[in-house]
Amino acid sequence: MLNKNIVLIGFALSILCLVTASLHYPGGSPKDPNSIGFSWTENYISDMLEYQAVNGLDNPARPLAVAGAMLMGLSVGLGFLRFSRKLALKKLSVVIQYGGLFFALSSTLVNIPILHFPMVNVGIIVNLLVSFYITVTLLKSRLTTFKVLSVLFLASFYGAAYMFSTRSGLEYMPLVQKVTHLFQIAWVLGLEYFTEKADFEHIT
Repeated sequence: MLNKNIVLIGFALSILCLVTASLHYPGGSPKDPNSIGFSWTENYISDMLEYQAVNGLDNPARPLAVAGAMLMGLSVGLGFLRFSRKLALKKLSVVIQYGGLFFALSSTLVNIPILHFPMVNVGIIVNLLVSFYITVTLLKSRLTTFKVLSVLFLASFYGAAYMFSTRSGLEYMPLVQKVTHLFQIAWVLGLEYFTEKADFEHIT
């Protein structure tokens, strides 16, 4: 039971930790340093990972936020790893498997303040690479719904990555961050529960 639902449990615990942490965040956002509390549309999740909040006060939300961010990355990485085991074609499964492991590692290091931005960039690159390989795999399958969802997810992810890397549309970036995370959670859970080895046996 635990093994079957470990990815779902990881995501559920991650969201619980992040939501609880947001209730303890003192305040301040990039848009308004004097704001009160955490805003899901104006604060980045990374604001809760700092020792001090944007408004300069000590940040009691950090421990739970760190746990939530780590669980999120580990759950995505584990989802990638478990999906790779459904593929017989090694040139696809190996990239997805090791990419998932590397993404999980970078997601733990992202919580170290001095490594945060380098690991965010590494994580984005690895995530995009693995998601691309999974999308290519799904496009070769007969899973029509997943083909559409994967292309939509990949397009939205590339759009969010472009906004982050070029620093464009920053006023919308905190909200885009949450939407992209939720989209990926739903996508990974879909891969976990609604695909199986038989769907990919014909892929060469």
